[in-house]
Parts: sequence; structure tokens; C-alpha cells
Amino acid sequence: MNTANSIRAKRAAAYGSAALVLAASFSVPTVLNAATDPGSVVLTPPEPTGPHAVGRTELHLVDPDRGHPWVEEATERDVMVSVWYPAGDGADASEEDGSSTSSGNGTASGDGTGTGEPAPYVTPSVSGVLKSEMERGGLHRDSVDFDAFRVNALQDVPVADTGPFPVVLYSPGLEQSRFLNTLHLEELASHGYVVAAMDHPYETLAVDMPDGRVLRTGAPSFSAEALKEAVAVRREDTRLVLEGLTALSGGGSPDAGGQEPPAGLGEALDLDAVGMFGHSAGGLTAAEVMLEDDRVDAGLDLEGTIGYHVGDGVWSEANLRGADRPFALLTAGRAGAALEPHHSGYSAGFRTFVEASSVDVLELYMAEGEHFSYTDHQWALPAIDEALQPGNRSWPDLVEGSIGTVDPEESVRAQRAYVTAFFDAHLRGERDPILDGPSPDLPVMEFVGED
Repeated sequence: MNTANSIRAKRAAAYGSAALVLAASFSVPTVLNAATDPGSVVLTPPEPTGPHAVGRTELHLVDPDRGHPWVEEATERDVMVSVWYPAGDGADASEEDGSSTSSGNGTASGDGTGTGEPAPYVTPSVSGVLKSEMERGGLHRDSVDFDAFRVNALQDVPVADTGPFPVVLYSPGLEQSRFLNTLHLEELASHGYVVAAMDHPYETLAVDMPDGRVLRTGAPSFSAEALKEAVAVRREDTRLVLEGLTALSGGGSPDAGGQEPPAGLGEALDLDAVGMFGHSAGGLTAAEVMLEDDRVDAGLDLEGTIGYHVGDGVWSEANLRGADRPFALLTAGRAGAALEPHHSGYSAGFRTFVEASSVDVLELYMAEGEHFSYTDHQWALPAIDEALQPGNRSWPDLVEGSIGTVDPEESVRAQRAYVTAFFDAHLRGERDPILDGPSPDLPVMEFVGED
């Protein structure tokens, strides 16, 4: 097999298996902890680097006026949102009275005080999906204990009183969960942002609802037309989330079940400084949302091709109109039949978007990374490899096709630095020099168009 065919095969393994196996691996964190069962390991995500402790709560929002184009019986639109935020200094104080507990199904405690305990990484049905997907990757379904995963964020604790804080929205890739990108969600919250990560039910593989329902994917094969439908739904979901946050900031309780938010959350929202980012289709969603909603001041795309079918020139509105407010493209690896670098120098989708934009688009490229480097896979897959040492022949190709050969720690460090710096510059007016050109301290990232 020649080099090009070998690379293409690895990408196929990653997109066929990792996109189903560990791309659906919305989780598997990095640091190995004690095993809870013989042969089962528990892992934890990397710690965020900012000065704030992090809290997390859940919102259930409902739009009564729309359903979903793929699910005829859906007469209302449910959207689940995880809100990550800077936590107060006494975030764990509420543990002492034992007055509230996390339900474990993505709902808030309801009294605004929280448990002071680390939040679960994923909800139960997502854990079940991951166990099945581990089997598809050639591993035993119980080799990793998904149910025992905990994040650094504390469940439903009070918000830091040093706000208000800029707000950033997050949209995941096709069929993927809002929990997939703890890498960036916790990092931004630790640096003083409120981050609202949304699921897109009936597209996402599994979404747990507070009333016990599990909304599973009804997604068809993703043709260009189906992708158009999906992004249109995502735009409306984003509008619903912004409206819910607006109600929250005004003192309301937008949660459909009437759950009270953590203490101080409404007052902490600075909705005059709003950004949005997403991975894959979530990045395209961010670009599309900014065309029609001027409440979003800056957008960032993590490895999301702009366009519905680049090979056939089926363009989105974002391709044709570009961006008129700050926007960044962070891409990686190689794509297309010729396996060319995945940035505007080679990709017509990115090029049409950049050329149509009335602002300079920041383009950063990670040559040794791959599509899922911009998700938790970047630190999860190496951790699984180290902890379990899978012996099946497809595993190395799956890992390389998913996250490339970039040094995992350097990739995480660079990504976090640039994502935070971008939003600092455009939501806070605090510009870090790393945005002005290549940094010797962050060598895994190249500036596209720089000599």
C-alpha cells in the first residue's frame, strides 16, 4: 500500500470506526485512576489552567412551536444545555448540609446550592452508547468504566461573584454529544467565561431528558440536503439557547421543569459579549448563526468544513457571504481525494468563506493533527492506549486516523491557548500577542498564509 493509500485507509478507519466508535467516544479522559472492577479502568480529564474553579449545571429548554424534520411525532423541540461557569471560592461548602444531590440524568438539584461534588462526565444513556461503541473498536464494553467518570467541574455550585462574564455557545459535531469537548468547555470557564454547550436531539446519538426519556438519533444518511436540514435545526436551537440565557439573565427560570439555576448564574451572564464555537458541523453552525444573529460577536470553527458538499460545490450561505465579525478557523491534517492540507490554501470551502469575508479570518493549522484532535479524543485515545494497550490490529490506524501523530500534550496546550486568546481579544478586548503570528512556544500550530 502506498503512502497516500495508507493515510486514506487510516482516515477511513477513524471516520468509520472512530466516528462511530470513539468519535462517539464522547469521553474517555486522560489520567488513569484506580479501577472499580477487575479489568475496568477509570480515567479523569486534564485540569483546566485558569484561575477559577469550574461549576456545571443543566438546562432543559423547550420550543413549543417546532418539532423536528426527521421525527414526525415530535411536536415540540427539546434542547438540553450544559452550562459551565466560574465557580465561587466556597464552591464546595454546600456539601456540609447534604441538602442537595445530583440526579445523575442531566438535571439540576433545584435549590441553587449544588453538591460541591464533581459532575458526571456523561449521562447514563450516553454511557451505554459508549460501552457499545467500545465493542466496535475491538475492546470489551466494560474495559473502561464510563459511569464512574467525573469532570473537574462541580455540580450546581454557586457562581463566582466577580462577574459578569462573557458568554460562549458551543455546538458539537454531527451526531455527537455536548459532553465531547470538555477539553475546551472547562478551560474557558476556568478563565472567566460562561459556556453553554447544547445537544441537538434526534441528531445526537443519545440525549437523556430530565423526565426519563431518551431521545435517540433519527438521522438519515447525511446527504448534502440532510446536512442542510441539520444545520437549519441547529440555527434554531442556538436561537432558543440565547433566548433561554436572556430570560435567565433577567431573573427568570427558563428550565422547562422549573429547576432553579445555581446561585448567581443569571447575574453572571454578560450578554453584550457573546461568542460561539463548534467542532465539525458545529463550526459550520457557528458561521451560519453569525449571518442571522447579531448577538453573536465572534465565532470559531474547530475543524468544521464550511459548505454542505465541498467536492460538488454545494455551498452554504456562509461560503457565499463570509464573516463580517471576528472569526477563526482551526484545522488539522489532510483531506480530500488528494489528501491535501485541510486549510484555505487547498480547500475550496474554506477559501470561498475567507475570500467572501469582510474581516480578516484567523486561520491556524495543525499539520500533525487530525479531525478529532479538536475534541476530547486528543487526550482520551492516548490514555486508553496507555491504560489498556489494545492488541487488535485496527487500533493503531483508528487512533492515527482520528487524532494524527501530534504530541497530545502539546496539541491540548496550543489549542487551549489560541481558543482562549481569540475570545479574550474579541469579547474582552484583551489581545494576546500569540494571535499576531507564529509562536515558538506553540510549535504545533501554523498560521495559514504566513511566510
